[in-house]
Amino acid sequence: MTTMTERVRSERHPRQSATVASKATTVGVARRILREACAQWGLDQGATETGTLLISEIVTNAVRHGRSHSIRVIVELPRPDRLRIAAVDRSRHTPEVRIVGPDSVGGRGLLLVDALSDRWGTDLLPWGKRVWAEITATPGG
Repeated sequence: MTTMTERVRSERHPRQSATVASKATTVGVARRILREACAQWGLDQGATETGTLLISEIVTNAVRHGRSHSIRVIVELPRPDRLRIAAVDRSRHTPEVRIVGPDSVGGRGLLLVDALSDRWGTDLLPWGKRVWAEITATPGG
């Protein structure tokens, strides 16, 4: 797996991103990227924990359904009080919240994203999509 982390924004709009292999271990890499970014930016523990859950679900969906050999993981602060996480893959299929039965093993990821995020969505790209979620984040280490 090749991981490249880059800073592509100024300090006014910090961003960490990496292109990683589309496999199950990528979820752990995405969590690490998020935790390191939140620590670097001095965000509160609540935002870090919620962001970790959100990035886990969004990246898991990209790995399972993205039809890509690699995915792009993005963690950024579009505003000082907003944490935005995203995964970019090659599929143009828009994810939908599903209602599953109590005995279902999976299928609850987007329900969790919807419940935990302030807002979330999908941006269609010419060659795929970006699924993102935003939460409130405050300085507080």
